Amino acid sequence: MFDKYIVCEEGFRARDDGRPGGVVEVRMPYYRGLGLSMVEAVDLTLDGVPVPSSRTTFTVHGNTYPFDRLPEVFDDRWEMGERAELAFETDEPLAPGEHDVAVSVRLRISYMPVPGGGRDRKLLILAGRN
Repeated sequence: MFDKYIVCEEGFRARDDGRPGGVVEVRMPYYRGLGLSMVEAVDLTLDGVPVPSSRTTFTVHGNTYPFDRLPEVFDDRWEMGERAELAFETDEPLAPGEHDVAVSVRLRISYMPVPGGGRDRKLLILAGRN
């Protein structure tokens, strides 16, 4: 239902720390917020190539987590409509211009017998460095 809103059209940029890669902003595809321990995965594919979760971090309202730590985060939440940042590393710097960005979110929702979540894909423009 909210799949088309997962990948934010603005906020796509190079990493702030100078390492090769970038940052894409994403939203929760569920009508309620969830504790981060219930976020099973946020999988990123860039230009048709999956980015390993080990090369990605998840930041929500200023708190940054590696994905392997999310199952043990019981004191933080991702709220409906709140933007989170996926910072990812690549082998080479990203070229300015258009990139195909696909995100799949898997959520564990207590009253649903199957995993929740959604997927979205957009063409985003990476601005050149000044």
